[in-house]
Amino acid sequence: MGIVEEAHNIKILGSGQQTIVLAHGFGTDQSVWKHLVPHLVDNNRVILYDNIGAGTTNPDYFDFGRYASLEGFAYDVIAILEELQIQSCVFVGHSVSAMIGAIASITRPDLFSKIVMVSASPRYINDVDYFGGFEQEELNQLFEAMQSNYKAWCSGFAPLAVGGDMDSVAVQEFSRTLFNMRPDIALSVAQTIFQSDLRHLLCHVTIPCHIVQSMKDLAVPVVVSEYLHQNLGGESIVEVMQTDGHLPQLSSPDIVIPVLLRHIRFDISV
Repeated sequence: MGIVEEAHNIKILGSGQQTIVLAHGFGTDQSVWKHLVPHLVDNNRVILYDNIGAGTTNPDYFDFGRYASLEGFAYDVIAILEELQIQSCVFVGHSVSAMIGAIASITRPDLFSKIVMVSASPRYINDVDYFGGFEQEELNQLFEAMQSNYKAWCSGFAPLAVGGDMDSVAVQEFSRTLFNMRPDIALSVAQTIFQSDLRHLLCHVTIPCHIVQSMKDLAVPVVVSEYLHQNLGGESIVEVMQTDGHLPQLSSPDIVIPVLLRHIRFDISV
């Protein structure tokens, strides 16, 4: 096993002509896809990996300089695809990984046949003529809370992000993976994500993008999905689901899995 495979805990499951790469978002790891994977492995080659900084990865691999921008994570995606000699894939990115995949596709469009974006946002901070959902002061308070008592912050943030019942299995699962992150790494990654502004790059993303979004999401207002649709450089389609929360594939799999399977299997009809 090479250094890239070991560092990212890469798993290759199933077999088939189509390669599907599943990329998790902040505070989770590849286990966030556990409801989707069984539906894919019979007919596809499925690649799972963990972002560096996830609680399941070796913290020694986390370079605070490299991962101070999302480009660092995008280079990792390209390295993974090259290491595994993947010619082209359907890239399913949750949250920040949707944007990481988009950045990677600008550099290496040949590696991507389509990107399925789940709960994606190019910018989280409100701006003139743009509603991202957060004011800078709110994010400063969030970062301060993470710094002062990370465990307490996890306990409060997890149910807000997941939505629905505070005692649900999905909330417990997200709490677990969030708390598994080393606090200083979690803070650094959160700052990189929440302070990012990728709006200027969207026009350079020419790969077809399928934008899948919860009706209600603490982190991503539903209008952001339409903003992506209007500003991406290639074909795109939006589907807003009757789900609550930022991790719908974990909290509402009965609704979300059929939607994701449809977008993975079928292309945008022009």
